[in-house]
Amino acid sequence: MMAEREPQWPASLALLCGAGLLVSIPEGIRVGPSHFLIAALEAAAALAMIIGWPDRLVRERAAFRYLSIGLIAFVTVVNMVSLGQLVDFLLNRGDVDGADLVRSAVAIWGTNVIAFGCWYWEIDGGGPYFRRDDAIPTRDFLFAQMTDDGRPYAPRRWYPQFVDYLYLSFTNSTAFSPTDTLPLRPRAKFLMALQSIVALVTIAVVAARAVNILR
Repeated sequence: MMAEREPQWPASLALLCGAGLLVSIPEGIRVGPSHFLIAALEAAAALAMIIGWPDRLVRERAAFRYLSIGLIAFVTVVNMVSLGQLVDFLLNRGDVDGADLVRSAVAIWGTNVIAFGCWYWEIDGGGPYFRRDDAIPTRDFLFAQMTDDGRPYAPRRWYPQFVDYLYLSFTNSTAFSPTDTLPLRPRAKFLMALQSIVALVTIAVVAARAVNILR
């Protein structure tokens, strides 16, 4: 039996916010010849997913799933390259503006939270379509509401929604480890480890140095 479908627009809206954060990175740390072009491509893909949402609500469409995963991967790669350029900027340039570094660190860290929140939402249980099929029990994450202790306090047919995965991503970027949600499959553990590395470098190396040189 399948539960009511989950809409696509929260994830698409979050990706649009991620594109906006990438544009806010100061010039000189941005990736590519035009950061606005990159953001425009991300926005176009996100809007395409929103338009295709009613069809995906009824049945899983491979084209929209591949588009969603491709966009998430694109944002993730651009953000990680931006972090690499930021670290290079920090190590190889003597005259560093602390305010620009703080803005860059905030943008990269926020984009990291959004991108991996979308990753978790898209991969868990095969995606937002299949994980609501009771005939498919496999899951990538174990939420508290799915355990014997948490089930009495959750709705009878509870399923994680995008905000749950965004919160999982936020806590993983701040605690650098699982909090109330446990990864079950290797790919989930790999993604959480990768996210923690990006967050750790951003906070411990870039943000700490930026605050130290603020005037």
